[in-house]
Parts: sequence; structure tokens; C-alpha cells
Amino acid sequence: MTIQELETQVLTLNAVDKAKLISILTQNLTNGSLGIKKTPGVCGGDACVGNTRIQVWVLVGYRRLGCSDAELFKCYPHLTAADLVNAWAYADAYPEEIEQAIKKNEAA
Repeated sequence: MTIQELETQVLTLNAVDKAKLISILTQNLTNGSLGIKKTPGVCGGDACVGNTRIQVWVLVGYRRLGCSDAELFKCYPHLTAADLVNAWAYADAYPEEIEQAIKKNEAA
């Protein structure tokens, strides 16, 4: 299969499948990136980066406030570029979940 053929197939995927593909690729490229995890009893079961307690919705919230990826790396120096790629892909694939988490936090 050529890259062009692969690109054609990737473009036909829905957002959830594209997010999964990005996660697979970044795990492969980063030698063990832990992706996004939801663990019952940890951070309310919200989606977090790898084995951290950094919730995806928190990163999305910072981005909405104008924080760049570079600024997020300063705030969270242990995050990798792959972690942010995974977070953004997850947020794009599950926008309703992220919105709900942000609204729940704002109400608290």
C-alpha cells in the first residue's frame, strides 16, 4: 500500500476512528506513550493523560483561555508532544463529554 492509498483510506474514517489511529501512531512513535485513560475512582472517572491525573478537559480549558502547547509544557513539564496530540484527538472525538466535564466543573 502506498502512502497516497493510505491517506485516501484515513480520510474516510470518522472522528473516533481517526482519534484511535492517532493514538496508535503516537504510541508507536513515542515508544510507549500511555495515551488517554479513564480509571474509575480517579479524577471522577474523567479521561486523563496516561497515568497522570491531568484531565483532558482541563487541557482543553487552558487552550480555550489562549494557552499554547508551549505554555502547557511549562505548566506540565512531564507531558510530551504525544500526550497533547492524544489529548486533542480525544477532545475532538468526544466533544460532548469534554463540554459536559467543563460545565460540571464551572458549576462546582
